[in-house]
Amino acid sequence: MELKLYNTLTRRKEVFKPIHKGHVGMYSCGPTVYWYQHIGNLRTYIFSDILKRVLIYNKYKVRHVMNVTDVGHLTSDADEGEDKIEKAARKEGKKAEDIASYYWKVFREDFKKLNIIEPDIWTKATEYIKEQIELIKKLEEKRYTYRTSDGIYFDTSKFKDYGKLARLNIKGLQAGKRVGIGEKRNKTDFALWKFSEKPGLRQQEWDSPWGVGFPGWHIECSAMSMKHLGETFDIHTGGIDHIPIHHTNEIAQSEAATGKKFVNYWLHGNFLTFRGEKVAKSKGGLYTVSELEKIGFAPMDYRYLCLTTHYRKPLNFSIKNLKSAKNSYQRLKNIISEIEDDGKINKKYLREFEKAINDDLEIPNALQVLWNLVRDEKAEGKYRTIKKMDEVFGLDLLKKEEIKIPNEIMEFVEEREKARKSKNWKKSDEIREKIKSLGYWVDDTDKGPVIKKLQNENNIQ
Repeated sequence: MELKLYNTLTRRKEVFKPIHKGHVGMYSCGPTVYWYQHIGNLRTYIFSDILKRVLIYNKYKVRHVMNVTDVGHLTSDADEGEDKIEKAARKEGKKAEDIASYYWKVFREDFKKLNIIEPDIWTKATEYIKEQIELIKKLEEKRYTYRTSDGIYFDTSKFKDYGKLARLNIKGLQAGKRVGIGEKRNKTDFALWKFSEKPGLRQQEWDSPWGVGFPGWHIECSAMSMKHLGETFDIHTGGIDHIPIHHTNEIAQSEAATGKKFVNYWLHGNFLTFRGEKVAKSKGGLYTVSELEKIGFAPMDYRYLCLTTHYRKPLNFSIKNLKSAKNSYQRLKNIISEIEDDGKINKKYLREFEKAINDDLEIPNALQVLWNLVRDEKAEGKYRTIKKMDEVFGLDLLKKEEIKIPNEIMEFVEEREKARKSKNWKKSDEIREKIKSLGYWVDDTDKGPVIKKLQNENNIQ
């Protein structure tokens, strides 16, 4: 079955054809590690994870690279303002490298909680300064650069197809007000290397052929991706907010330097929205994964919520929606926990599932196929088919929940069993209600009582 993916570059679904048969080179724009990543950021990484899982499901060997921006990302996309890492370091009174290491560690912990497969290669921008300088030198040799008082800039007017990813109206942009353009020749020009205002003042700065300074944000991704995946590779992912500037600039500088196509397939995840607006750090963010845990939600509840909406559509977040996802996920797990392995695979449902995931990652449709399977009383091969589907969902659907039952609850269960054996049904029901009030439930089975922990809704705001 052919895998079709929506390519932002062409604005259409295309049959995926890798450069090297059976192998995929994939790069994902990673975090700028100056603060905690909120759940809006993490939706993008869940999307990339699903894409990678679908590729692996289709028997591709995936080489996945993700960057860690630990220098060079300014507080403005217009090459103005402070370096976000330097600003955070000053605010917290710590070393820049300690800031970056701490927030990267937290980010990786969130990956683990959300069952996101880590990339094969993490690339920290500070560890690839040499490669970035070499790439800028190539651009300089080909006369794509010019110098201003604050850095080395890429001249976008010299790159013929600048803006093709975002389909920018360059003439319209250039004819617009030249506000904040400074010494730049064109409004769309961007920094490749920024000079330190006062060498020695910044925590992170390096010598270069042009002076002491640090790399621009965009050059980092080009240098690191091409270092590990080659001058042309298969897939580049990120959020839709990267399309008009960051990814547009990556394409320009990479293709100008190599004379080759940079990436064959560009895939972008849409925003997480709250009350109709994009969730962003600049607006205070929303919740982090840890904060959701504190109000009664498991990270996998959020993963399930993300899978209910196609990655190219906005996902409206609310506690009500998350609560609904939590209930659906728990109900699904409860039903699956009762299914036994009959050693078979249900080919009918698996074909429907594969059709959905290979149609530009139609995961909401694939989830519906799963629900149809578990509800089909006549279906065979449920257990192994669910296991196969979960290779893509990553929801730990067959993982048994280890519940530590308090001694108090066990004593009530034993007392209730005595009441049942003596056929004191009234007392038995009273004890069951008591157990329920304490957050647990007892199911009576042929093998004896089964104790389950009820979903905690009391502390959900």
